[in-house]
Amino acid sequence: MKKKILIIVLNIIISTIITNAQTPVPFVQTINNPNRWVDSVFKKMNRNEKIAQLFMVRAHSNLGQKYADSVGTVIKKEHLGGVVFFQGGPGRQAPIINQYQANSKIPLMIAMDGEWGLGMRLDSTVSYPYQMTLGAIQDNSLIYKMGQEVAKDFKRLGMQINFAPVMDVNNNPRNPVINYRSFGENKYNVAQKGIAYMKGMQESGLFTTAKHFPGHGDTDVDSHFDLPQLNFTAGRLDSLEMYPFKQALAEDLSGVMVAHINIPALDPTPNLPSTLSKPIVTDILKEKLGFKGLVFSDAMEMKGVLKYFPNGEADVRSLIAGMDVIELSENTGRAIKLIRKSIRHKRLTWVNINEKVKKILMAKYWMGLSKVDSVKTEDLISDLNRPTSFQLIQQLTDAAITVIKGADQLPLRNDFVRKTAILSVGENMPTVFSDMIKKSNTKNQLFIIPKDISVKEMVAVKAELQNFDQVVLAIYDTRKRPAGILDYPVDLKLFIADVARKNTISVVFANPYTVAGLPGLENSKTVLIGYQNSKEMEQSAAKVILGTLKATGKLPVTINAFFKYGDGAQMK
Repeated sequence: MKKKILIIVLNIIISTIITNAQTPVPFVQTINNPNRWVDSVFKKMNRNEKIAQLFMVRAHSNLGQKYADSVGTVIKKEHLGGVVFFQGGPGRQAPIINQYQANSKIPLMIAMDGEWGLGMRLDSTVSYPYQMTLGAIQDNSLIYKMGQEVAKDFKRLGMQINFAPVMDVNNNPRNPVINYRSFGENKYNVAQKGIAYMKGMQESGLFTTAKHFPGHGDTDVDSHFDLPQLNFTAGRLDSLEMYPFKQALAEDLSGVMVAHINIPALDPTPNLPSTLSKPIVTDILKEKLGFKGLVFSDAMEMKGVLKYFPNGEADVRSLIAGMDVIELSENTGRAIKLIRKSIRHKRLTWVNINEKVKKILMAKYWMGLSKVDSVKTEDLISDLNRPTSFQLIQQLTDAAITVIKGADQLPLRNDFVRKTAILSVGENMPTVFSDMIKKSNTKNQLFIIPKDISVKEMVAVKAELQNFDQVVLAIYDTRKRPAGILDYPVDLKLFIADVARKNTISVVFANPYTVAGLPGLENSKTVLIGYQNSKEMEQSAAKVILGTLKATGKLPVTINAFFKYGDGAQMK
């Protein structure tokens, strides 16, 4: 008996050692370690090559070989430090990555915005739920697992950095650029879920970059097109906007991306974006908060920074402010020359540049770039579409689906006496959800209500509904991204309000904020929030209505006076 116990204990110890060995030491804990590879590479670099390491250039795999080659020429000529990929597909991107790495004197760090995985940018890949959807989940271990799966996908495609998670607290429903990309309006929830996602990726060997410091959540201007301003006190910004970032820093976050936002309370310089502010980047992020990892700019081609600092001046000022990596400069060749000029004019120093370069090289070593392997194209699509990934997506949507009213009215009373009308609003064809509800009872009937339905047709449908005992009303946002206001005509919104009063179970497969623009929906006997239009979420909602799944999600944002943050029945 003692021998058996000893064997069990030894197995546990061995398992723990193996697990720990497979989990990399966080990057920020390795920065000051002696490193022969870093020293060797650094000694061989000339001055232009050192400056070039601070730049990451834009790349696409959907713009043809001529475009890809032109980017490759710039990378090779200027010896740039990294690449940020945007739209395309994995089968086209893999050979481009191989080409760029083969032609680079120093291995490139390759990044992508993968807030919900590769599917955010690439076709034929997996899209996990949006962060707003994840904000409803009560089991953060599922989000950690998502981070692990996302890391596998990035590494399989030869990429080392994910510009995620979004750690902005979205406390402005009108926010045009963050919104559904945030975990919600509660700083504690945002921090916990952001850290779970971050750790899942980092502990699987993927470099993560939380964004957009010091917080882009309470803005109503998109920094892609203009310079937003945050007119809050330093105390409010420290206690609210920065809270998730501070918590993530304490958990060894590897990278931070700084936003293009003017914040007078932190830096009174007129029209100065935070990316160009030394008081924000150096004094607060690096010194006060003690961040030792890589600091990335948001894209330097955005109007939020170029509007007031054109012609390469923004690139120079970002380095003076304390930036380590400049993402998507308008013109890297021009920027390198301007930086050298700024050093001659004593606006910057070589000591400062060298420190940044060594930190970047240390990051590249942590990323495994001391030895670059070619991306294998065989079985690439199947490797990026693993059954386990799709199983996890279903688990995530099952955990997110939220009943914000009338949980006691579920499941649907679906016997052979009652007739149920299923209204599918916004879609032009039957959906996964409508099919599941319809098949549950032969007396159920489906009505498809497209966005362009005429008033005459709506009147006819309302007349038909008199013949049914109950209604299941499904509302869909069919746009690519779930904006905060549905693109429905007024007559259709009035139709929805009228139907909601008829013994109705309403389900919203859209951004939760859209409910505020559907007055009268609160009169439904039951309301479910599905957060986004996906097949997995449709299955989750159908299972809750039919009684095979107990909803556990909670609203991550306040919608209106009827439905507030934290609402959601924990069905047992």
